[in-house]
Amino acid sequence: MDYRDTPEEAAFRQSLRGWLANNTIKGWKDIPEDDIPRYKAMRKQWQRMLYDAGYLALTWPVEYGGRGQSPTYEAILNEEVGRASAPPLPGMINYLGRAIFTYGTHEQKLRFLPTLLNGDVQWCQGFSEPSAGSDLASLRTRAVLDGDHYVVNGQKMWTSGAIYADWCLLLVRTNTEVPKHKGISCLLMPMDSPGVTARPIYLHSGSPETAEVFLDDVRVPAENRIGAEGDGWRLAMTTVSFERGAADVGFIANLGHQLEALKREINERGLADDVAIRRRLAQAYVDTRVLTANVARQLSMRVSGRDPGPEGSVGKLLWSRAAQGMAQLGLDVAGADALTGRESEWLSDYFTTRPTSVYGGSSQIQKNILARMLDMPRE
Repeated sequence: MDYRDTPEEAAFRQSLRGWLANNTIKGWKDIPEDDIPRYKAMRKQWQRMLYDAGYLALTWPVEYGGRGQSPTYEAILNEEVGRASAPPLPGMINYLGRAIFTYGTHEQKLRFLPTLLNGDVQWCQGFSEPSAGSDLASLRTRAVLDGDHYVVNGQKMWTSGAIYADWCLLLVRTNTEVPKHKGISCLLMPMDSPGVTARPIYLHSGSPETAEVFLDDVRVPAENRIGAEGDGWRLAMTTVSFERGAADVGFIANLGHQLEALKREINERGLADDVAIRRRLAQAYVDTRVLTANVARQLSMRVSGRDPGPEGSVGKLLWSRAAQGMAQLGLDVAGADALTGRESEWLSDYFTTRPTSVYGGSSQIQKNILARMLDMPRE
């Protein structure tokens, strides 16, 4: 594949770059994430701006509100948003929306997709549990059909955006008599339902971005089940494959920003001739370039019509390695200044990248997926 922009893609990139220069929300990084009303309002405003400008759902079919474009355009969007240091894209749109328009009924598509796109309704994803994180198939949250409603009891963990969300794409166990993968279903649940409690989990930065969600006799209309009973695992794998897919190239732009900041830091501290530091900086550059090449390959596969598959696990492993390695080097270069507050961003980056090898499927799980792909023995 020729990875250079076509004339049409170059024109899209130039137009997008100009739009971002004039429309990025100023000072968004200064909004405290624990100021929930303000931060939620900023997120909704940014999503609405992108939607009104036609920059969301670029690869969705036109009949569902998308633009029917090649995945390349989505990659350009992620790359330019990262380069502009704009607020993050509303990442759940692509994979939650895809789950709804792939498995949902006609009525569900009409009801949920428009407000998912324009930001009027915010969503979260209720997958992980205290005893079912990377081993998602072991989830225990139970849903029992009672007339025309499911009664749901259980707990979800690490539910990103739960305290901002209006609705949740919720995985539940509806059948305990079949193999665990086949007994899972998916419900679309209003977060203001009686019996739903979202308790924020505060990260090192003070951000309540993730949460634990308690479900006590929550009644969810049976018409809100998406797909058939037992389709939950297949739906989840579709969702997660796009979550780990090649579109997340905004991460590469962010790594590029960090790499440049790291080089400046090394020069300013007179460490440019330190052999060990130079070697680690070179490794950070190589890790970033390898990730970039992998993303390009994944993108090439999508452009040729192949949906994301287990190969996305390679990208997840490479991203975790690149992000954690660079943050560790930045912390080591800053030294004590990272603790005193003079260079606190490196300490923040370090803590931010620690979970990258866990969320979205731990590195151990990714390696197991790849081992199965390669038909390697279990031991």
